[in-house]
Amino acid sequence: LAHVDSGKTTLSEALLYGTGTIRKLGRVDHKDAFLDTDALEKARGITIFSKQALFTAGNTDFTLLDTPGHVDFSTETERTLQVLDYAVLVISGTDGVQSHTETLWRLLRRYHVPTFVFVNKMDQPGTDKQAVLSQLQREFSVSCVDFSKKDDNPDEFFENVALCDESVLNDYLNTGSIETDVIKELIASRELFPCFFGSALKMTGVKELLEAVTLYAKQPAYTREFGARVFKIARDEQGARLTYMKLTGGILKNKELLSGGKDSEKWSEKVNQIRIYSGEKYTAPAQVQAGVVCAVTGLTKTYPGQGLGTQAGT
Repeated sequence: LAHVDSGKTTLSEALLYGTGTIRKLGRVDHKDAFLDTDALEKARGITIFSKQALFTAGNTDFTLLDTPGHVDFSTETERTLQVLDYAVLVISGTDGVQSHTETLWRLLRRYHVPTFVFVNKMDQPGTDKQAVLSQLQREFSVSCVDFSKKDDNPDEFFENVALCDESVLNDYLNTGSIETDVIKELIASRELFPCFFGSALKMTGVKELLEAVTLYAKQPAYTREFGARVFKIARDEQGARLTYMKLTGGILKNKELLSGGKDSEKWSEKVNQIRIYSGEKYTAPAQVQAGVVCAVTGLTKTYPGQGLGTQAGT
């Protein structure tokens, strides 16, 4: 997530390249970014539609959702927020916190999304790391903590983390350290916001961000019963209607009947095909499980924000 031109799609490219998912580092200004696939996006040089990519880091599989940064397409971004486990909010090191960044922060708070912050473009002249960090702490939260050099000065790092929670502070004063699981819980409960500084274009700071997300992001707990949240409706190149959803519980199989609506508006429709997209390409598995973000064909009554199964009515 980011204000337009903060380098969000460039960071997405860097994450995909750094994990070996793509072999060539695309650029928005070269019109060859892996995720800006629409002709209009290439022409304007901005992200208009939320996109999906898959990558693996260590033993963790990630689904990356790249959202539009331009305020004109913020509805698309807000819908996507509803299915995120964690967010990476990208800030321009040269511009700092901008108006749309503040809007995104409020939305992240509203939807209770744990957030990592990546301050980009720090390779450009005139950037001041401490000034940006101070602004983040002033305008967002005093719990924005610099994680980029935590190994250089662990005592200072632990002190800053401990100040985010009174019980953690007491434990730290007694032990002189903070367990990884404690840091995970602070991030998950939005009491701590890890901040990183670098340049996505130059691939600096990206590795540290990825390592931290892999280490500190908690695996969500899912229910056994089927549940899903719809966040986007689109059409493929052949005109087929695609319902994008994240499974919040259970399993979804091809040809399964899904239902929704109330009273006279109730409907049941069959899932014709399940697709898992990564960029323009997709695989079509026979079934998917909780945690997966997929698109399905065959549904005509769905809409963004809709809950299915155990999520119905929420």
